[in-house]
Amino acid sequence: MGLELRQQLKLAQQLVMTPQLQQAIKLLQLSRVELVETVQQALMENPFLEEAPAAAEQEAPTHEPERKPDAEEVYDRESSRAADWEDYLGEFASTPKAAQPSGQDVPEDTNPLETRCSVRPTLAGHLLWQLRLSDLTERQMVIGEAIIGNLSSAGYLQATVEEIAEFTETEPEEVIPVLERIQLFDPVGVAARDAEECLLAQLKNLRYDRDPVLVELVTKHLGDLEARRYKPLLRKFRLDMEDFREYLDIIQGLDPMPGASFGGGEPAYVSPDVFVYKVADDFVIMLNEEGLPQLQLASVPAQQLSGISEKEREYCNEKSRAASWLIKSLYQRQRTLYKVVESIVRHQRPFFEEGVTRLAPLILKEIADDIGMHESTVSRITMNKYVATPHGIFELKFFFNSALALDDGSQVGSESVKALLKKFISEEDPRNPLSDERIGELLKEHLKVNIARRTVAKYRTALDIPSSSRRREHF
Repeated sequence: MGLELRQQLKLAQQLVMTPQLQQAIKLLQLSRVELVETVQQALMENPFLEEAPAAAEQEAPTHEPERKPDAEEVYDRESSRAADWEDYLGEFASTPKAAQPSGQDVPEDTNPLETRCSVRPTLAGHLLWQLRLSDLTERQMVIGEAIIGNLSSAGYLQATVEEIAEFTETEPEEVIPVLERIQLFDPVGVAARDAEECLLAQLKNLRYDRDPVLVELVTKHLGDLEARRYKPLLRKFRLDMEDFREYLDIIQGLDPMPGASFGGGEPAYVSPDVFVYKVADDFVIMLNEEGLPQLQLASVPAQQLSGISEKEREYCNEKSRAASWLIKSLYQRQRTLYKVVESIVRHQRPFFEEGVTRLAPLILKEIADDIGMHESTVSRITMNKYVATPHGIFELKFFFNSALALDDGSQVGSESVKALLKKFISEEDPRNPLSDERIGELLKEHLKVNIARRTVAKYRTALDIPSSSRRREHF
């Protein structure tokens, strides 16, 4: 078999991911906050980009000829300053407040409420504050700081006594008294090594540790209490239901995770990308462009480009093309987002009219076919985007859900079923909670949908709702 070289022509289509195309795809899936950061970064790096002036700033201000203020104006100005000072002094002014001339009303503070709130305290900071106020020695303070520094978000100690002693160069016998002292700090039970020790510290603080039945229930029968196996406990301790209820109320009033109330961080506030308002019988869509600079190409005089080298000219051309492409990509992104939201409003109009229970089944392909775009483009533009509706703020992905067939041949969205399921459970009798089978029957009565018990259980689990046996209140 002989080997030889041959030339062959072949025609094929291939999509080349240019840097400009990659940038356009990246802009589609950015959230509003990330988009503002990207645009600000481009303004800093590209000299051919500049922020377009606002419409009010484009008009040249009219300057009136300066004139010398007369004596009356000077007197009014000085008296207004004195009035401000007297208003600042209030009751401590030289003249009574009632006798002071009433000026203009102070405008109401328009700062958002969250900007006026104090910083939320952390668990470690709260415990260190109590540690420094206690009458511990300097050596015990070091041990206490090491214990507080090894707590989990729930308030449990994540290091052993031996590890704390080794870290602080002390003995384990010195660590235990400090640990017991911290366990009585607020919140009581913090720095415990397990749930049993946490609850026992709270019983000690309430002075319930002298009851042997209560202590044994906590130390040996927490599993039985969690599984609601009460009858063996009644026989063992020879208690009737009334006395056992008192013990159970005390244990249920304890906190197994004392540090969880401090949380793990600050809340995250969502800034919607789109607003949907109802005006008369129609819905109006407005893109949220607050904080997003309006870009334009910077005007560079021709004389500045006349005496530059070839390499500098190539750099200028590259930056100019990049600036032009970014402006076009931003426009295309906003246009695509508007068209997608407009199509969602058309398909989900019952939701915007009445709420979550009327959410219809919807898939990405339906929106893509409606606006004449590819399904992947719709998927990217709906990623990390939020829309403010008359019924609250929702992620754009929320409007895409699977369908369940009704008896009349129509379909209902799975999110509507979940919303109705959550409503049924919130209105149930705590002493006789609804079973999954009963919830399925109620869904059939309201929506005319045949839904299996396992499907109800799947939706209930997705909503993080426990089973009926765990929701039941015995007393």
